[in-house]
Amino acid sequence: MPSKSKSKGSSWERAVALHLTELYGETFTRVPNSGAYIGGKNTHRKQTLHEGQIRAFKGDIIPGQSFPRFNCECKSYADFPFHQLFQGQVAVLETWLDQLMDVADPGDYNILIMKFNRKGKYIATQAHRDHLLSRQFNYGSIKHDHWYIMDYDQFWETNADLVRQYCAA
Repeated sequence: MPSKSKSKGSSWERAVALHLTELYGETFTRVPNSGAYIGGKNTHRKQTLHEGQIRAFKGDIIPGQSFPRFNCECKSYADFPFHQLFQGQVAVLETWLDQLMDVADPGDYNILIMKFNRKGKYIATQAHRDHLLSRQFNYGSIKHDHWYIMDYDQFWETNADLVRQYCAA
């Protein structure tokens, strides 16, 4: 029986996959038993897998067919130290970005999708000049340059087409 936190994370991944499926009209699926199959100490596995297999094990979401450069991690937690965003670096956010970028390939559209109890849903994505949101927070990662952090719903309302363009084959 999975732990409550594992079940909570899996449920959030399924919800994100369903939302993306509805948004784009293509099947997005949660990676079964998601974990670092090709990340962390397991990056050597990428050498023996073909492109489709790598896409299937990258991040937490298997993207639709026309999104080969989509790389996504999903996090669902009780709380997040938002105040630390204004004080500099946020250790837990840096850990999540490390995990996301560990499996990223050049040209990928890397996106971290987060949900926090009674605080809302948010997205962190690498800073692209095309993102023109009025309500975004610029975050300078220690290792991964600049990121935008913004509201989940607002992001998809204004950037769904841009994500499709960046991820296209």
